[in-house]
Amino acid sequence: MSTITAVETSDVRFPTSVELDGSDAMNPDPDYSAAYLVIRTDSPDGIEGHGFVFTIGRGNEVEAAAIQALAGHLLGKNCEELLADMGGTWKMMVHDSQLRWLGPEKGVMHMAIGAVVNALWDLKAKRAGLPLWQLLARMSPEEIVALVDFRYLSDALTPAEALDILQRAVPGRQEREIMLLAEGYPGYTTTPGWLGYSDERLIRLSGEAVQDGFGQIKLKVGADLDDDIRRLRAARATVGPDVRIAVDANQRWDVDTAVEWIRQLAPFDLAWVEEPTSPDDVLGHAAIARAIAPVRVATGEHVANRVVFKQMLQAGSLQVLQIDAARVAGVNENVAILLLAAKFGVPVCPHAGGVGLCEAVQHLSMFDFVAVSGEKEDRVIEFVDHLHEHFVTPVDVRQGRYWAPLAPGGGSQMLAATLQTYAFPDGPAWAAGIEPEMAH
Repeated sequence: MSTITAVETSDVRFPTSVELDGSDAMNPDPDYSAAYLVIRTDSPDGIEGHGFVFTIGRGNEVEAAAIQALAGHLLGKNCEELLADMGGTWKMMVHDSQLRWLGPEKGVMHMAIGAVVNALWDLKAKRAGLPLWQLLARMSPEEIVALVDFRYLSDALTPAEALDILQRAVPGRQEREIMLLAEGYPGYTTTPGWLGYSDERLIRLSGEAVQDGFGQIKLKVGADLDDDIRRLRAARATVGPDVRIAVDANQRWDVDTAVEWIRQLAPFDLAWVEEPTSPDDVLGHAAIARAIAPVRVATGEHVANRVVFKQMLQAGSLQVLQIDAARVAGVNENVAILLLAAKFGVPVCPHAGGVGLCEAVQHLSMFDFVAVSGEKEDRVIEFVDHLHEHFVTPVDVRQGRYWAPLAPGGGSQMLAATLQTYAFPDGPAWAAGIEPEMAH
């Protein structure tokens, strides 16, 4: 038996705004950041749980404080009991009535709970000696259903329906796991598409993406229509007719503006348009989807919780569902969202633009393939070639594919040197000033 002895938080920031990495129509100068968490126990094995909330700079200290507000639910508690009932542990934190009042079940506090939940899953997977995707995919359907809070979902997905989805996937689990290890999981890259990049850089990086084996790239749009048309024309000429191009407006438009703008971009054969309007506007997304069909609407990276995803699926607001490892309340809620997507037959293509999101979200897609949907067709994980060198187990992306991690854990552990160097505001990188070439 072991006891949780420490919940340590850090404010870690990278100056990606120096070279405009991550720039888009709504976020012109992001500094990729992580409100970072380490859970320690008195177990002689010394295994720790690591998690984080991704932010883009200012306010990261608010997330770190929110994580620390949850420490009372962990410190001094029996670690084995918390890990044995992760469904109950999730509810214990999410249903804390005083903290829930700050949402409820959305925003800063909900994301902080996600960091804690993900850190506990990281600890659980490390103790099991398995990567998180494999730990989840080898759980029984009954165990997986027990992770999900079905409050507010039962009009769209009942526990019995979720159990049926999972049971139908059991017969092919072993074969799909072998296939995943042998073939990898398809990815697409946003690396060429940041709005602050020059046309020359866009063209060069688009060509490199094709050479690297990616079958899809994504461009940021939404600031200026003429610029978007010019950039899309250059990208399409570079990648040719067979590589898909998605666009991402990052919530920039009203509904009518989105419809007209996308109609003007549609001749470039768009794979999807991402976040065309407010992530909370369920009916607005549905109206856009109807008006711009057959161009698909993709959204989800800023969707607050499983309830909004439920409504979007019910209303036909999205044709591509984008989970995020650090937006909702952790692995448990993302399992619920994957089950909802499977019920409605909508492909899941995760958001992973940010520090550590590629490392974390790959586990959820791979679990989905093995144990939930059983599908890789029309599914891709976003890849952004930034900051992977700061992680103990960085993603392995080659030939346009994610190769399944085998190291135990959830992939979210940063290097100790990184936590020290990029601590804000007193870490050596920030205290000494950052040269542009260090932004990567």
